[in-house]
Amino acid sequence: MSQGNASSPGGAAQGAPLPEAGYRSSGNLEKVLRGGHFSVTGELGPPRHADARDVREKARHLKGNVDSVNITDNQTAVVRMSSLAASVIAQEEGLEANMQMVARDRNRIAMQSDILGAAALGIRNLLVLSGDHQVFGDHPGAKNVYDLDSVNLLRAVRGMRDDGELLSGQKLPEGGRPRLFIGAAYNPFADPEEFRVLRAAKKIAAGADFLQSQCIYDMDRFKRFMARAVDMGLTEKAFFIAGVTPLKSLGMAKYMKNSVPGITMPESCIERLKGVAKEKQAEEGIRMACEQIEEFKGMAGVSGVHLMLVEWEHMVPTIVKEARLVPRPAP
Repeated sequence: MSQGNASSPGGAAQGAPLPEAGYRSSGNLEKVLRGGHFSVTGELGPPRHADARDVREKARHLKGNVDSVNITDNQTAVVRMSSLAASVIAQEEGLEANMQMVARDRNRIAMQSDILGAAALGIRNLLVLSGDHQVFGDHPGAKNVYDLDSVNLLRAVRGMRDDGELLSGQKLPEGGRPRLFIGAAYNPFADPEEFRVLRAAKKIAAGADFLQSQCIYDMDRFKRFMARAVDMGLTEKAFFIAGVTPLKSLGMAKYMKNSVPGITMPESCIERLKGVAKEKQAEEGIRMACEQIEEFKGMAGVSGVHLMLVEWEHMVPTIVKEARLVPRPAP
């Protein structure tokens, strides 16, 4: 389960090696999940400039603590270093990248081109998303593209990988297919609640091998979602990974409750932080996150956790240690 190293960036010059029988890629994340281990993925947001040192510094806190790391694609619709470039840099630092690709900014020609390029550079995991609307970012007047939505982009990637065929019908040579483990997002908390599992099922049918969730705080609603996913047999077709974002403060909890669409924040979380001194609230938020992780470990259908600590990456080693998630399976 090689994660690469600084001198050998995941086979960047020749692309990823052919996968073993029954595997989609040659990647560490897929091997951890298919091996029955409780997976841990992290997240790394590329900087708003061209200095690679920021990516390398964040990677230092994640290395050895996660099985792979999401490299976000202009998250919040703000211009940042490209996810492809940051993915390659992260792999040079010994991480395995989950390169994110949003449908917002590219047409089908550009997306298929970037998929081929990513595979050629040794990227093994691709996470497909719709992307935040540009009005929320730093270029609100930009034209969105959405030539393909996230579901049709999933179908396109699967077609390139499994059928060796571009959307145009052009065939790829057998040795030139992108050998990728394909991911998607799922949100158990958007309304209507009963539709959320059906949306996840649609993404799995389109080609998702694994799914990562939004931040989870409402454990009761998440349990209902997972019970339905198990009953429908979805967890036998794809791996469901639960999203964890520790609350840094009472203010953050209130902001998530009142201002972030698709997040439900139970009043119990807010009340718990209210009872803690301000300087201790971050510590309490980490404790709450570790308690969640313990629940996820025993929850039917949950195959791992996705730690979203963007701009707080230095706390990842603390969380994985306190949640007894290390050591990770040996590469």
